[in-house]
Amino acid sequence: MSTPSQPTPHGAVFAAFASLYLIWGTTYLATAFAIKTIPPFLSGSARYLLSAALMYAWLRSRNPNPLRGVAPMFERLCLEGFQSGLSWLVILRKRESFRRAFAGFDPAAVAAFGEADTARLLADAGIVRNRAKIEATCRNARAVLDLDVPLDDLLWSFAPGPGRPRPRTLAEVPAVTEESKAMAKELKRRGFGFVGPTTCYALMQAAGLVNDHLEGCLAG
Repeated sequence: MSTPSQPTPHGAVFAAFASLYLIWGTTYLATAFAIKTIPPFLSGSARYLLSAALMYAWLRSRNPNPLRGVAPMFERLCLEGFQSGLSWLVILRKRESFRRAFAGFDPAAVAAFGEADTARLLADAGIVRNRAKIEATCRNARAVLDLDVPLDDLLWSFAPGPGRPRPRTLAEVPAVTEESKAMAKELKRRGFGFVGPTTCYALMQAAGLVNDHLEGCLAG
């Protein structure tokens, strides 16, 4: 009697490489852009593999699962603000340095930062040394403390309703929505800075208020 055929190790390896290729293929343009910041001493193949791995890490960071908590949401808000005008790769590489520099993004601790802290941050090569963004982060921490509702509750109040379809192509992923415009307007009214509609929509993606991973994407 013949026995059922078993999956071969080669098949498993092929499936793993096929999955990685799918992720790489759907993010080719961003990977090509990111490669400019990969160390130049790496070979072409190594540069593409490293940039693809970083892209996958970034895709996983665009959290399809709901993010809650004041400090985690404050961190996302701050990092999206720092990313404004920059490559995502810059922020991804510096994320742990940002956490150390900004006291784990504890709003109460950051709200107490003074001129000495601003000078320290401007001298910290591990973060983005932009005075306007650093000062806005400190002001935003104070704005968090002044809220009459928890920050995460406020931000989640702008989540679109259920039934929103997943995009099928990158062309269907918006940069701004009516919800992100409303969020930006309310945050600015409450004293927040670096919170334009595009930044707010990036926050909504990162915190799981919306899920813009393409249909069938292995990262989400």
